[in-house]
Amino acid sequence: MDLQSIKNRFGIIGNSPALNHALNVAVQVANTDLSVLINGESGVGKEVFSQIIHSLSSRKHNSFIAVNCGAIPEGTIDSELFGHEKGSFTGAVDSRKGYFETVNGGTIFLDEIGEMPLGTQARLLRVLEAGEYIRVGSSKVQKTDVRVIAASNKDLLDLTNRGKFREDLYYRLNTVPIRVPSLRDRKEDILLLFRKFASDFAERYKTSSVQLQEDAKQVLLNYIFPGNVRELKNIAEQVSVLSKEKNITAEQLLSFLPEQSQNRLPALSGGPGAVSQAEFANEREILYKLFFDMKKDVNELKKMFFDLVQNPSVATHVPVYTQDSGNIGTMKEISSNMGNAYPVNPSVIYKTENGNGIQQHEEVEESLSILDKEKELIIKALKKHRGKRKDASIDLGISERTLYRKLKEYDIDHL
Repeated sequence: MDLQSIKNRFGIIGNSPALNHALNVAVQVANTDLSVLINGESGVGKEVFSQIIHSLSSRKHNSFIAVNCGAIPEGTIDSELFGHEKGSFTGAVDSRKGYFETVNGGTIFLDEIGEMPLGTQARLLRVLEAGEYIRVGSSKVQKTDVRVIAASNKDLLDLTNRGKFREDLYYRLNTVPIRVPSLRDRKEDILLLFRKFASDFAERYKTSSVQLQEDAKQVLLNYIFPGNVRELKNIAEQVSVLSKEKNITAEQLLSFLPEQSQNRLPALSGGPGAVSQAEFANEREILYKLFFDMKKDVNELKKMFFDLVQNPSVATHVPVYTQDSGNIGTMKEISSNMGNAYPVNPSVIYKTENGNGIQQHEEVEESLSILDKEKELIIKALKKHRGKRKDASIDLGISERTLYRKLKEYDIDHL
């Protein structure tokens, strides 16, 4: 079955590379019995991927059940998944089969598995490794043949490092990882999705479909969508039902967006974990702006130096860096007059003397790579806080989880 047929069958709209890659992985792994871990923010459609995997597998004629681990109380989740014997706890008036027994031969989708209690995680690990489980209140080992597909909107590896998720279970579930992209990572699909939702609601409510003006389209494309596709669908429905006009302007559309989320730039906060996933998605934009401003100031410093060098009467009062002495002299005064926003970089200009005693000036271009600067800032923050990731992440204005990911990305050892 080709990718477009799968999209049509399961109502998937979009053609972004990240979405197509996730679908291709789901199709390739479907006809195996490997465990699959689906990662993605809330509202991206993780359950649809589990249904695709089941429907294309050899178990498609057997049962499929989706279980939200975060919606089941900790005291009853073992009973729900593995069953219980009569009298095993207060209220257990009869024996009961669990999901792993009723879905034997089929597929079970464990959504929000990061919310599963540690004790239940140990039971699940035994099912995955040996296909065995024990009912609550029983001592009899039972067998089951169930394929497990798990999903989470949390970073399970981060939970593992904090002792809130079993490491052995994480690697057992993560046999085949599938990353479902957030809506802001597939911007080319946003307008297509909005038109589809607006058309569906117009048909349902027997009215004409709303249209977005160009400025309104830009508002929609720039919105961060913390609720992803689910939120976009809600917005489309609100606009379709509540708007008096059918040709929507940017101002009209903004009235349907949450006020606190309209600003795309994340606000820095002193509290731990204050930067959300939605805000984190735009942190690179802040870095681009920061480094653009830094480059502008560095260029202004260069121009000032060249002016001083070309005017000897002034240059004698403002010594520059030399390769031998490294003396900064009154350069501090220049930096101070500029507000000390950025330290003077000694690699910008060097003063040397040739054999005839004539001074020559050489410009050395410093690195302006965004990635190098980002790595440099992370290293400085870690050194400043003596390797404490929590304090460093607060200083950088990102979450501890984001910092951990970037340490791995840049291969930075803990300082």
